[in-house]
Amino acid sequence: MGKAYVVGVGMTRFEKPETRDWQYWDMVKEAGTAALADAGVPYARVEQAAVGYCFQASTAGQRAVYELGLSGIPVYNLNNNCATGSTALMTARQFVEGGIADCVLAVGFEKMSRGALGGGSGAGDFTTSPVARHYGIMAAGHGFEASPPTAQIFGNAAREHMERYGTTEAQLAAVGAKNHRHSANNPNAQFQDVYTVEEILAAKTVHRPLTKLQCSPTSDGAAAAVVVSERFVDEHGLRDRAVEIAGQAMTTDTEESFASGSCIDAVGRPMSRAAARQAFERAGLGIEDVDVVELHDCFSINELLTYEALGMCEEGASGKLVESGATTYGGRWVVNPSGGLISKGHPLGATGLAQAAELVWQLRGEAGPRQVTGARVGLAHNIGLGGAAVVTLLRRS
Repeated sequence: MGKAYVVGVGMTRFEKPETRDWQYWDMVKEAGTAALADAGVPYARVEQAAVGYCFQASTAGQRAVYELGLSGIPVYNLNNNCATGSTALMTARQFVEGGIADCVLAVGFEKMSRGALGGGSGAGDFTTSPVARHYGIMAAGHGFEASPPTAQIFGNAAREHMERYGTTEAQLAAVGAKNHRHSANNPNAQFQDVYTVEEILAAKTVHRPLTKLQCSPTSDGAAAAVVVSERFVDEHGLRDRAVEIAGQAMTTDTEESFASGSCIDAVGRPMSRAAARQAFERAGLGIEDVDVVELHDCFSINELLTYEALGMCEEGASGKLVESGATTYGGRWVVNPSGGLISKGHPLGATGLAQAAELVWQLRGEAGPRQVTGARVGLAHNIGLGGAAVVTLLRRS
């Protein structure tokens, strides 16, 4: 197979739903135009488009990219819950690596409603929900409380982690404090406010031990990436823009996700561990080679679980890792320099591609006050309950 490179990225600012007068196609026009301009590639050169979203009707991908051009190219509509954006990136990479196309546009967007996400049950019938098995695991071990379902299953994973490993509420809050602090330097982030650990602990409880400032908000926004072949890079003189997709893997739930009866496993730590292992193997890299990480901190506990899944620390040691400062500027890695989902925002279909955009800017040295000094290898981790985990390794040669 050939190599695939990201040569252009773009994104909108992530906004609180219903605060900006725009439609999803406006978002995609803004993000897609920015990505194409960043690459110096006209839309007419794009041969395929992979478009991800969760809450719009079928063929919304076509309606969205028609704002970029009416060129008649194939448009693929993708939906993989919160991992939708990285699924679009992976689809684009596979088209390029497989020799099907030399230039593919990956786009993700979401126009959301205010308030907490439900549990994927539509009108509330969990028996027909795609995540019924996951919530069944939770209900068997913890019951079902009157709190938002997604916060509840992750909050219960946090309770298990605390009971099993001695993780503290202050360590969980340290994740939120770090990511809010990082987002103060990100003009595309939904929030730019800085909070102390004490302020995060004192915020409104969503589902104990998770407070509001440890939970990602609903958001509107879009992100895009132009993915091309090595031949396209060379023919168009794009080496100075190109960031290689060095390794990438997607996994779904396995027996391990459900056999233990643990919410830690049901929310995806086994999936993430397997995806990381495969991506590292394909890239010929290890976690020790990574400089900067954008990972799926939908809730603070998931950042801690992901440290363990990626091999950044031993199982159970993630609370101490974040507390030590190892995952911020001056530490071993910088994790979520963008502010992560907690503070940058989480428009589901756009999240994975926004992670890729941040890493491309970091690896090119274009991240401004967020810049991680000397970053050469970046890792993106994007997970969707139900389930899909995507790990992508990006490398600047």
